[in-house]
Formats: sequence, structure tokens, C-alpha cells
Amino acid sequence: MTISTPPPAPAEPQPQQEEEEVLVPHQELPNGTQPMEVVPAEPAATVENQPTEDTPISRFTWTIDNLSRVNTKKLYSETFVVGGYKWRVLIFPRGNNVEFLSMYLDVADSAVLPYGWTRYAQFSLSVVNQIHNKFTIRKETQHQFSARESDWGFTSFMPLSELYNPSRGYLVNDTCVIEAEVAVCKVVDYWSYDSKKETGYVGLKNQGATCYMNSLLQTLYHIPYFRKAVYHMPTTENDMPSGSIPLALQSLFYKLQYNDSSVSTKELTKSFGWDMHDSFMQHDVQELNRVLSEKLEDKMKGTVVEGTIQQLFEGHHMNYIECINVDFKSTRKESFYDLQLDVKGCQDVYASFDKYVEVERLEGDNKYHAEQHGLQMQRKVFFLSTSLLFYNFS
Repeated sequence: MTISTPPPAPAEPQPQQEEEEVLVPHQELPNGTQPMEVVPAEPAATVENQPTEDTPISRFTWTIDNLSRVNTKKLYSETFVVGGYKWRVLIFPRGNNVEFLSMYLDVADSAVLPYGWTRYAQFSLSVVNQIHNKFTIRKETQHQFSARESDWGFTSFMPLSELYNPSRGYLVNDTCVIEAEVAVCKVVDYWSYDSKKETGYVGLKNQGATCYMNSLLQTLYHIPYFRKAVYHMPTTENDMPSGSIPLALQSLFYKLQYNDSSVSTKELTKSFGWDMHDSFMQHDVQELNRVLSEKLEDKMKGTVVEGTIQQLFEGHHMNYIECINVDFKSTRKESFYDLQLDVKGCQDVYASFDKYVEVERLEGDNKYHAEQHGLQMQRKVFFLSTSLLFYNFS
């Protein structure tokens, strides 16, 4: 048995796909009395590279000799420690009432832990292919362990016919190698969680279906220059937040900055002229951003913060069209406050931008009318010039 901390690596390819399975705590079907038999692993254990806070993922390797001669229903590995907790791997060598190897991660000392204990772990379990490592079968999941569910894993991990066939590489010289990678994560008690204490920030309350608006407001709030500009918008002592978008936004940003608990957005939505029905209706975040920007831009006119929206969010793109068969070029410069980027099939936002500005060939029904040259095949290119600090993606 070894515990080590592996470097990040891509998931191993799996040789087969099973039917969709249910991740469950191990449960035996009632077929008479079935006493628990605990058999320790035969090999001696060694521990190396005990995990630290910087290396929360640890690998445990369990080598089982003479697996085909094991005549117990359950088989436990030796105990190993990850994240300060004791764990072990539990297998059913002949299946947990199924024709599959059943394998689980188990809290080794669950019987003696105090009432109400809980711990959360992300983990993977593997049966190593000792002939061709690329055929190692690896499955991963996550679970919050408790006294009620002290083990979790896969009842149908792999067919027994695959495991016990020596030519398949999972049982060599009657030896099976099992690996478990475990990362213990902090369990968050959301009832007692103090966002301000833990992160320095607080959230916004959802009025019903306003999560899209909350994400926009939080994004705008975290742009320091924009936040300062909002604070500098002039208001009067006669203004009421429910009737003034600038004052309502100032109040909201102030509370986000200094409150110790989550902030309501009702004053702001009332300043929009919304009623309860609007708060429970899903609106388009891009449209909301445009309307809000226009309202703020109008309120900033003639003040010290005039032009802030344009300076922060306006970008330009050049629409460049060049004919392929004749000497004709056309350019058109346009401004924008947001872009609709295609994210499907794009690995990151840079790939989305590349896709946005890629050359488009206009031909067939899409031929471009090139003034005196008539319809022509052309290349269409976008050039971006932007100082944007905020984008909308769709």
C-alpha cells in the first residue's frame, strides 16, 4: 500500500462504457443472515509523501494477492490517512449481489466518530490494467460522508468476467492492483456560513428569478472605476431610492461594500418601475445591461462623470470586405457596448474571439453587391479595437 501525491494528469481512457449506474452506499439485499467479515490486505503497507494543505489530492495503492482464492464477501484495504481523516477501500470480490466487482470508499473509523460527524470528499477508484495501463478502469465521484452513508462508490464497477480473465490484464499472477485518489474538501455549513468573514464580500438576495440581474450587478460593482462613478452621480435630499435609479444603485453599492449580510435589490427594481410580477420573470441580461447603461449615461450628462459609460465599455470593430475577383474594398467602423460571442466548441474566451473575427467567405446567395461591379464573391473580416472591461456572452 502506498500513498503518494500525483501530478495533475488527464483522465485515463476507459476501455468500455457500462449502462448508466447509480452511485449508492453499499447495501446487501436481504438473503438471510450475512455476517460482516473483515479481511485485512495481505501485503505490508508503506506510506510516502503524506499530503499537506498544498497537495490535497493523495493516491492510495492497494495490491491484493491471491484474489481468486479470497472466499469472503467483503474485503477491506488497510487504513490510510488523507486530510487528517482515516479511509479505506471496500470491495466485494464476487459482487454486491451483482455480476460486477463492487467497490467503495469507506470511512474507516465511522463507528467511533462523534454524533453528527460529516466530511466531504472527491475521489476516484481504479482497477489497474497491468498489461496496458491505458486500459485501466477509473471512475470518479464525490460524496458527503456521514454516519448514515459512511461508504460510497460503485456497485457495478466492472464485470467479474473482465476482472477474472487473466488475458485482460486486470488480474496478473492472481494479483490485482487497486488505486484510490482522494481529495478531502471543506464542508460548508450554509446556515452558519459568514460570507463577509470568509471572503470579505456579501451577496445579493434573489427576489424570485433575478439571478441574472444579480450577476450583472456584482460584475459592475467589482469594476472600481464604475463604482466610483456611480458614487459621484449627483442626487438630491428629496430623491427616494425607489424612484431614482442613481440613488438606488448608490445605496446598493454602499450596502455591498459595508453590510455584513446579503443585500436586497428591491429598491433598485422599484426604481426600474418593476412590480413583483417582473421580479419573477426571467429577463435577458444583455438587454438589462443596455437599458441600465443608457439610463445611467443619461443621468451622468452634465456631471463630473459624464462619458464614463462610453470610456469604460465602448469598443469598435471594423467591418472589412474585399472582393476576390475585382478590385473593390469596403470598410465600415461601428461602435459597440457588448459582444455576442459563440462559446460552443470553443475552449476559452480567446478561441471565441478568434471565431468572432475569422474570415468569412461570401459566395452563392451571400454574394455582396459591390457597387458598379454587381454581385461578387468576397472575404469579410472583423477587426476589433476595444477598451471593454465587461462583456456579455451568449
